[in-house]
Amino acid sequence: LYGPQKLRIGRFTTIGPGVTILMPGGNHPMVGPSTYPFTMFGGDWTNATMDTFLSIDQQGDTVIGHDVWIGRDATILPGITIGDGAVVGARSVVTRDVGPYQVVAGNPARVIRTRYSDEDIALLRAVAWWDWPVDVITRHAATIMGGTPQDLADLAPESCE
Repeated sequence: LYGPQKLRIGRFTTIGPGVTILMPGGNHPMVGPSTYPFTMFGGDWTNATMDTFLSIDQQGDTVIGHDVWIGRDATILPGITIGDGAVVGARSVVTRDVGPYQVVAGNPARVIRTRYSDEDIALLRAVAWWDWPVDVITRHAATIMGGTPQDLADLAPESCE
């Protein structure tokens, strides 16, 4: 639609069927008497309302980190950031940012738990396995899938050569 915002999706992110990611340009304006989206219908309406539409303060980019799992039929609202390693439960409605390695669910989505301790989260983000060369990821896929944060730190590409 309209607006400068971007959708950024990290590497190795899994998006379930039916997921909806709303962008700010799709919001109905609520700055005046009407919420009708005149701008999207083209022609004279677009020409007459584009400056007004673009002047409305909107959320920024929607950012989904690396290695995120978004469950079936979840909805992500505009301008949300979902941190690396997070999990969004099926049919959840994400209305606020989700931290790295948090598990959220519900409507609105709330933090159910964190997957790892703060120290392990820092280690996993520093290791950033999603940035490793594909051959290293391939060689160590079983550990990436089922190991511990320390196991991954021990496999960082410097030690894999």
